[in-house]
Amino acid sequence: MPHTTRRQVLGAAAGTAAALGINAVHADAAPPPAASRRARQRAEALVSRMTLEEKVGQLFVVEVYGQAADAPHAKNRELYGVDTPADVIKEYRPGGVIYFDARRGTDNLRTPRQTAALSNGLQRAALHSGARLPLLIATDQEGGSVVYRMPSPATQLPGNMALAASRSRTDARRAAEITAAELASVGINQDYAPSADVNVNADNPVIGVRSFGSDPELCSQLVTASLRGFHRGGTASAAKHFPGHGDTDTDSHTGLPVIHHSLDELNEIDLPPFRAAIAQGVDTVLSAHIVVPALDPAKRPATMSPPIITGLLREKLGFRGVIATDALDMSGATEDFPPDIAPVRALQAGCDQLVLAPQLDTARKAVLKAVRDGTITQARLDASVVRLVAHKLRHGLFPRPYVQESRAERTVGKRRHLLDGSALTDRTITLVKNDGDVLPLPAARRSVLVTGWGTDQVDGVSAAIAARADQQASPLSTGSAPDADRIAACVRAFADHDVALVLTNTAVASDRGTAQAALVEALRKSAGNRPVIVAAVQNPYDIRHFPNAPTYLTTYSHTTPSLDSLVRTLYGDTPPTGRLPVPIPTLDDPTRTLFPHGHGLRYP
Repeated sequence: MPHTTRRQVLGAAAGTAAALGINAVHADAAPPPAASRRARQRAEALVSRMTLEEKVGQLFVVEVYGQAADAPHAKNRELYGVDTPADVIKEYRPGGVIYFDARRGTDNLRTPRQTAALSNGLQRAALHSGARLPLLIATDQEGGSVVYRMPSPATQLPGNMALAASRSRTDARRAAEITAAELASVGINQDYAPSADVNVNADNPVIGVRSFGSDPELCSQLVTASLRGFHRGGTASAAKHFPGHGDTDTDSHTGLPVIHHSLDELNEIDLPPFRAAIAQGVDTVLSAHIVVPALDPAKRPATMSPPIITGLLREKLGFRGVIATDALDMSGATEDFPPDIAPVRALQAGCDQLVLAPQLDTARKAVLKAVRDGTITQARLDASVVRLVAHKLRHGLFPRPYVQESRAERTVGKRRHLLDGSALTDRTITLVKNDGDVLPLPAARRSVLVTGWGTDQVDGVSAAIAARADQQASPLSTGSAPDADRIAACVRAFADHDVALVLTNTAVASDRGTAQAALVEALRKSAGNRPVIVAAVQNPYDIRHFPNAPTYLTTYSHTTPSLDSLVRTLYGDTPPTGRLPVPIPTLDDPTRTLFPHGHGLRYP
């Protein structure tokens, strides 16, 4: 399905799709496999022996603070009234835990052995308390440089849009397989990935490169390939953010986005990757905190919408697995739904798993009360708990869900993974402009000024260039919004160099885009015959801010492997083979196209 601009994408969809629900996989379309039936039967038997409190606990996915199960942390005391991560499990008996790195503060992920030991400790706490069921231990490891949790030595892999630039289903599957294998080795048995959103809005502040692109068919193919990889690697998968977060200019972490797609547009653009995921056997579908009036005229967020979660996902699309909420502490959920309301509404809508419900004690009591007073029926509660327990059974978490801590050290970041990750990344770099055939840089002694966004990134690229024969490089980072003095300093520094390489990351923020555009333009005007090369190290859309840049590449990520691939591409060690998975519209008129979907230059 060819695409040039967002409007053309939407226009192509309107009037051509079948009515919503046609082509859906209905719940009675095919019987579940025998293994799934056996898991469900065993789950029903287990759930029948659980108390109400134990059942309600299984619905919640919580965060715990600290690196060791038995180590006290002040934040656990503040949030839960107990000291250690293991105490949180014993006190609240949740069905799942989600890990974050130090940036959020929970600091669960430091080293492979430490993470594996934490997982084992939490599993022991779960098996010796409450319903004595193993935990689903989850994280968000999407790849790329936007949403990732596992730090080094974990293999840094391309994100979705980068993988889409390679157009390789094999590469997408392998990236997911490596991710899953490394997560599984440290006891993480659920990855909230991949993103199945179709990004048709260049101003999307929350999805962007997390999507496989703007083409529903390509997104569907690569979602399917990723799911195969996750399953082969041994970690459960989750398609998100249902029913599709790809056309919004509001971040659901900070507000409540509205998707204005018609039924035809939803059916043609947003839903195909989710249909493909369901057909492939995705374990979990994760809901979005977005309003979709065409699906729910009451304008409830999808997470709290029975027509979207039960009517569309469960009944029309025939999804039998676990439906998880996006984090309930996000503004898209908390803005209109307080802690005692949001979890009840999500369950009433049809969700099974309540992720990061704020004020856990309040949320848990609210659900218990709702079941006791009939707001949520016992049958409705049991249906969710059976799905969750069956999910754990299918993934082999019974009876001993432990991992070998020494094996985790051997698996995470092992040589084969790193080599494959590097090769995958090389195939993602996309050359968008190459006026005068400046690239690849010919063999010659030269000095390069490396400037622009990201101190670590500028320093890393400069060091990689300086390590090459006959090359000198000077780093001069500018920050995300360089002022006039900083730009003038860059121009002065450029006077002593043969080439300027500018790293940009406007991240769809207009002030950052304007400032970084001013830097690019100032260097371009002072260049004379010297090359000015611009590399967007996150969103490919950056060139909208400086369309006169003569040479432009995009890496879709600012991880070290992506920047190393960029340097190899600049010098011709590896040719650029990526193609844009999205169209790039002009900044002032989104109906006009600078570069179409599928564009990508090769070296002469």
